[in-house]
Amino acid sequence: MKKSKPSVKKIEPVSQTQAEDAIRVLLRWAGEDPAREGLLDTPKRVALAYRDWFSGYATDPADYLRRTFEEVAGYDEMIVLRDIEFESFCEHHMAPIIGRAHVGYLPTDKVVGISKLARVVDAYARRFQVQEKLTAQIAHCIEDVLKPRGVGVVVDAVHQCMTTRGVHKRGVSMITSQMHGSFREDARTRAEFLRFIDIHNR
Repeated sequence: MKKSKPSVKKIEPVSQTQAEDAIRVLLRWAGEDPAREGLLDTPKRVALAYRDWFSGYATDPADYLRRTFEEVAGYDEMIVLRDIEFESFCEHHMAPIIGRAHVGYLPTDKVVGISKLARVVDAYARRFQVQEKLTAQIAHCIEDVLKPRGVGVVVDAVHQCMTTRGVHKRGVSMITSQMHGSFREDARTRAEFLRFIDIHNR
């Protein structure tokens, strides 16, 4: 018997006015008066900030990787883009996640412009995230579109939900990695990638 695909819940659009009203509710809940002079334009500013912070929902990251180049004189060694700074937000507490992503791949017969790798990171980061999921999404996207011989992604980030609330531990960062193809199967390839990004000596 053929299994039916799970239905995708449709999210109803929210207007700018509704978003601003919700922010006024939060201001009142925090103990403030949204009608106070200093807060009059805050709902509008916060709504616009959210539009920027979460612009990744309106983007298909794979689109950035579909324009490739094949005239690379037979180059087939590792390509690494390190220290891609990003800002994201924790989906559990809606607190900022600030960090760097390091991306590497072994091309087959085509490469992509390096700025596109940074855009893929940003497109996924500009959503509510869990760092493990963010790391996996970046790696899977590169693997699915470019079909390289291997992909490696390492993310090193600080979570404000841990530094500004809860246990209040500062100076702590979280490192996650996702390896595919030769990066996972070949210890020498993985070691070369980790040596290139050299995150422990920064």
